Amino acid sequence: MVAEKPELYKNIVFDLGGVLIDWNPRYLYQHVFSDRLEMEFFLENVCTSGWNLRQDAGYPMSEATRELQLKYPQYQKEIAMYYGEWTKMLGGEITENTRLLKLLKAKYRVFALTNWSAETFPVAFEGFSFLKEFEGIVVSGTEKVVKPDRKIYEILLNRYGLKAEESLFIDDNFNNLVAAEKMGFYTLHMKEGICLSDEFKKFGLF
Repeated sequence: MVAEKPELYKNIVFDLGGVLIDWNPRYLYQHVFSDRLEMEFFLENVCTSGWNLRQDAGYPMSEATRELQLKYPQYQKEIAMYYGEWTKMLGGEITENTRLLKLLKAKYRVFALTNWSAETFPVAFEGFSFLKEFEGIVVSGTEKVVKPDRKIYEILLNRYGLKAEESLFIDDNFNNLVAAEKMGFYTLHMKEGICLSDEFKKFGLF
């Protein structure tokens, strides 16, 4: 849901992965598995997105790795690589979107709300200079709660004195947007093929 009256907006809130940063574990594992089907099996059944989300909620990566290795001993090496070589999962900055931050900051308060491990986020923060453009960033691993839990949106609103009904939230995960809308946020679904600049212009954001 995007407001038809752009004057309603005071705050723009971005998700990071899939919106401003290209992240995909396949960037790493395509060089690990010779069989693509085995790679997909591994990512869908062993190092799953749900397993990773637990670490995004603050669970220690070392413990998560050890536990999964005990469960799937045939994949001990591959499991260790998930966090041991996680930077290889980063495809880089999505520059056509990150370049919009300076334009938005001229009119709005700009924030980030991300599901990301507290153990790895500092590396990303130092590696991606655009992250310093945000007035504030709420990281799930630090807060020990992940989207779409209502609590993490409340942390963002309370910490920075925001009102949901004055905020536009952009995320590539539809469930996260549904939760945000229930709290009063306006939302924009960053689906594949969407040009964020065109969407912003369409609704008069700049």
